[in-house]
Amino acid sequence: MIMIRSIVRPDKVDNVLAALMEAGFPGVTKMSVVGRGKQRGIKIGEITYDEIPKEMLLTVVKENDKEFAIRTIIKAARTGEKGAFGDGRIFIVPVVEAYTISSGIKETTDGKTEEVAI
Repeated sequence: MIMIRSIVRPDKVDNVLAALMEAGFPGVTKMSVVGRGKQRGIKIGEITYDEIPKEMLLTVVKENDKEFAIRTIIKAARTGEKGAFGDGRIFIVPVVEAYTISSGIKETTDGKTEEVAI
């Protein structure tokens, strides 16, 4: 399993969520974040804004779905045909285990599941 962390423009987040749902990846966590990218923020006149509002989306997918999920996110989050500065970033993180709180089920990277004794 892998976790995909996507940082996207706030105006693109609904497109990305809808695309992920349609692609079969309904489980997503969304957080409002601020930050700056390689362009070091936006300068308007004498003022530099270096805390640009973005949305971070977290989703966990199986390793063999990684490329499809990434392409889905890029297609939905990109501005125009070729994209633009500030469209965002995607980070991939390995997930060793995942637990479902309600059922107490543990899932591991090899697809095995077991119930956790409480």
